[in-house]
Amino acid sequence: MFRPAFRQLRLSRAFATTRTAFAQAHTPRQATHSLKVEDAPIIQYVKRRVEERRRLQSEVSDDALSDEDIQKVRKIRELEPLQDAWTEWKHAKQSLEETLPLLSDSDPTMRSMAEEEYASLSESMNRMVEETFPSLLVPPSDTAHLSAIIELRAGVGGSESALFTADLVRMYTRAAQAQGWTVTMLASNTLETGGMRDAIMEIKGKGVYDALRWESGVHRVQRVPATEASGRVHTSTVSAMVLPLIEEKASNSADEELFTMDEVKIEVMRSRGAGGQHVNKTESAVRLTHIPTGITVSMQDERSQHQNRRRAFQVLRGRLMDRKLNQEMIDRRDLRRNLVRSADRSEKIRTYNYAQDRVTDHRLGMSVKNLNSVMEGDGLQEFLKALQQRYHDDLLEDVLSERSDSER
Repeated sequence: MFRPAFRQLRLSRAFATTRTAFAQAHTPRQATHSLKVEDAPIIQYVKRRVEERRRLQSEVSDDALSDEDIQKVRKIRELEPLQDAWTEWKHAKQSLEETLPLLSDSDPTMRSMAEEEYASLSESMNRMVEETFPSLLVPPSDTAHLSAIIELRAGVGGSESALFTADLVRMYTRAAQAQGWTVTMLASNTLETGGMRDAIMEIKGKGVYDALRWESGVHRVQRVPATEASGRVHTSTVSAMVLPLIEEKASNSADEELFTMDEVKIEVMRSRGAGGQHVNKTESAVRLTHIPTGITVSMQDERSQHQNRRRAFQVLRGRLMDRKLNQEMIDRRDLRRNLVRSADRSEKIRTYNYAQDRVTDHRLGMSVKNLNSVMEGDGLQEFLKALQQRYHDDLLEDVLSERSDSER
């Protein structure tokens, strides 16, 4: 871990440091930092897992592999990356301890190089604690490959709510395009007075669902409507639902887990609304009803019944998969903690306050100034990253607490 020049200088001194001298050589701040790192829950957890791997290795028979031995070997292999990371962390820690006495060296050159080495080793160890260990302990996302469908519906506030629905459509569109994702409007209900009563968007790209799934909930806007002569601030709401998008090539296997065709009532009817000569001439609109859950999906924006049917099934799969994923999350947490910590979609998750030029996410307790940046899509990334990090931290906390509970 040492840089070559510093290693040569350090070894040429041929010094020996006792434990007492070592304790006196570094400052209280450094000692406290070292103690805190050593006592961190994640370090203690990783240490226990490594010790568990060592124990399993000693228990595996050298002669014949029983079924129990095979299970142990599989577990040993699963823990190998964690063992490698732990070995690297221990080496860094040992090098850090060897560097500490040199921070008080009388030679300015040695002291300067020791300070540089200490900073480098500390950064490396912190990075392993904050990034490497969590990435090895938290299971990979089962939904990382999924794109998403966003459903937006105007709520309280009448025409102002409809206008804000259109603003959110633009916000998500620009945020998605900035990430290189593709956006398709599947359905929308545009009002003559402006704005949208509802809209369904398809956003495709790597990691889309995992990035946007926490946008589900009620978005509240506080601003003076363009039609308000007195300048009074109005409060309006828009509800959002982010669903996983299951591609058609994978839909057959997914359908088997989510529903059977005899559970789905299919109705066809004539399209309504704008559409020129096509309207009311053919029965192209499709409505699906999933009988067990009562979930209903209607689609009429496409020109043919086949296209509307395909889109409707796409949304139905998304809603049922979303329901399944949320239930699994609730069941996991309820099993371990008897406590459900899922977001309630009936409650507001974010407030967009135009008068104060501020956007506040109520789940994070986080506010961002420059509302226009958020509505343009750029500032939204701050919330998306913070929400993803919170979810990752929650998963890590679940892993650590689950293991602690099992050892009691």
